[in-house]
Parts: sequence; structure tokens; C-alpha cells
Amino acid sequence: MKILERNGQMIRIKKEVSYLYEAAAIMKKLDRGPVLFFEKIRDSDYPLVSGLCSTKERVCSAIDINSNEFSEKVSSSIANPINPKIVRDAPFKKYSEKPKLSRLPIIKHYEKDAGRYVTSGVVFANNIETKTQNASIHRLLLLDDEHLAIRVVEGRHLWRCLQLSKQAKKRVEVAIAIGVHPAISLAAACQVPYGVDEMGIANSLLNGNLTVAKCKSLDLFVPSYSEMILEGEFMMDREEEEFMADMLGTYDHPRRQPVIEVKNISHRKNPIYQDLLPAGSEHRLLMSLPIEVKLFQGVKNTVPSTKAVHLTDGGCNWLHAVIQIKKAHEGEPKNAILSAFANHPSLKLAIVVDDDINSFDIKSVEFALATRFQGDRGLIVIPNVKGSSLDPS
Repeated sequence: MKILERNGQMIRIKKEVSYLYEAAAIMKKLDRGPVLFFEKIRDSDYPLVSGLCSTKERVCSAIDINSNEFSEKVSSSIANPINPKIVRDAPFKKYSEKPKLSRLPIIKHYEKDAGRYVTSGVVFANNIETKTQNASIHRLLLLDDEHLAIRVVEGRHLWRCLQLSKQAKKRVEVAIAIGVHPAISLAAACQVPYGVDEMGIANSLLNGNLTVAKCKSLDLFVPSYSEMILEGEFMMDREEEEFMADMLGTYDHPRRQPVIEVKNISHRKNPIYQDLLPAGSEHRLLMSLPIEVKLFQGVKNTVPSTKAVHLTDGGCNWLHAVIQIKKAHEGEPKNAILSAFANHPSLKLAIVVDDDINSFDIKSVEFALATRFQGDRGLIVIPNVKGSSLDPS
């Protein structure tokens, strides 16, 4: 953050700001702009930062690479994770206290959200089947000073960890790291093989410089330089309804979800709380950047002349893709489209362009559509397939 501020990429908001909508409105207005540091959130003891991962260039800078090296770096880190070094002492162990979650600057972002949400938390839990830890980002609804409702997507790794522990009648400890390095957020957002420890990927992204430490009260290892750690366990007999605006900017469906009981908060001296604006660029980039890497690899395996894959801003960095290829044969664009849908089932629209078209420039893409495309020859419709549950249409 000091580097960002020194380079003019962070601004401080000194006046007191409300956690009800006001902070989120400022984030929305300045989205894709500078990192925002809120010095005072009403009724909270902690400052708040937002926007650390709101541009690809900022994410790349955090892991010391150029944007054109991103795909290769992430692919290599997933394929070659490095176990982080375990240390005894860690900054987050400096202070420990009983939870009073309402004193954290947890934001209510949109009018119809179920309440105030923790949006940046990296959730750690043990996998009793693979004997590894799972780390993933989840939204967490503030219920009271000691409880959070967590959205756990059915079939995903954390859901599988929970189901296995329920069947074995074992308690599930959970640690929630708030205020972490962008490499940790990125690794936690990656879709990796089941049983892979995401912190090994984060450590590879950081060239082996990540350290982890055991939680104060749990048998879990978390990044040692986290700003704060919420420590607790899943309540196996309790669920609560939660819903909020998701990455498309539309409200998700209400669902009954598991509840976490927070039993301890460990934190650094003068910790900084981190927030992600739902449907903001930071939220969408953390979701989409790992998928772009996966898409590029998958499409390139099918069409070796693939040069780039981009999930567009207008498609919420999730539903629309532009694929750039150097076409050698007439069937390759269709092969590229089918491969894209197979590798990212949430995809709704895929456009294939020649290598002289900039796939990251919407004007260039529209020019190609306007001058090189005819619907009766070049349009492919794939009927009766499952798309994204986020798509309200």
C-alpha cells in the first residue's frame, strides 16, 4: 500500500463514512480507479481498504510480472505449487480477542442485500479425505457479533469438505483471513484440482516468499502477514437465509446456507480491513482472470494457433468471450467456440477474431463483426444446454 500511495495509485478518504451504502457508493463511483483507503468507518475501530485487485496491471505488479506474462505465470504456478514455509511467530498473532463482529467495518453494499457482508475473506478449512487445506473466497453475511452465514456453492471443494466431515461426524474448524496479499486472493480464486492446497499456488506466484503460521486456536495454517484472522467452526445444525448482489450486478436467489460461529479474532497491530465491492471490477477480475487462463489453455489445446482469450467487461467478465486465432483452416473458429463452451460452461457468447484484431479492444472486435461476419454463415447456436445460474435471462 505504501508503494501504491507513493506512485499516486491510492487515495485516503479522511472523513467518516457510513458502512451503510455510503462506502460502497464511493467504491462504485471510483471503480477501476485508485485504491481507496477509508480512514474512518462509522461505528468501527478499523480503517478499510478496497481496490487492491481492481485492475489486471495492479495484480500483475503485485506478483512482479508484466500483463503479457500473466497466463504463463498462473499456469506454471498451478502446475508447480511450492509449499510455503511454516513460521512460529506471525504479525496476526500480535493481538487476540473475543469476537465482536459488529465493530468490524463490514459493509452493506446494496439496498436489497440481506445485510452487511464480508466479501474479501479467504476461507480455510481442512479436507479430511486428502489431508490438505482448502482455501477459497466466499461471501459471509453478518448475523450477530459471533456468527456469519457463508455462501457455499454445491459441488465445490469447500462443500465437499463439509459433506465429508458431516458424514464422519467430525467438527469443521474454519479460519477466515481478511487483508491478504493479492497473490493469495488470486490463488484462492483459482479453480484447481481437488485436494490441491491453494497456498502452494500463492507461494509459487510469490516465487517462494510466502510464509504461513498456525492459528492461535485452530489446527489451520494461514498467511502469516494477514491483517486479521477470524477463527471458529461450522455449526452443523444451523442454516440461515442469505442473498446479495452478485458479480453481474443482479441479486442472487435467497438460499439457506451454513453458519459459522466465530470464537476468536487474531490481528496485527492497527489492522486494516479489506472489502471487495460486489459486481465491481475487483470482484469480476478475481473471478475471471483464472478462468481466462483456463480458457486460453483449453482452447489452445484444441486450436494451437490461439493467440488470446478475453472475457469482456460488457459480459461482466464472465458470460462473453473474445478469442483471437491465426486461422489456418476453415473449421478452426468453430472448434475454438465449442472448446470455449466446454471449458467455461457459464459462457453465453463467444466471438472468434483474426490475429489482426485486438481481442481486448471492443471497437476492434465490433469492426470485425461489422465487416467480416454474416449471421447466416458464421453464427452457431447451441440449444438446450445449461448456462450460468447468475444469468437472469
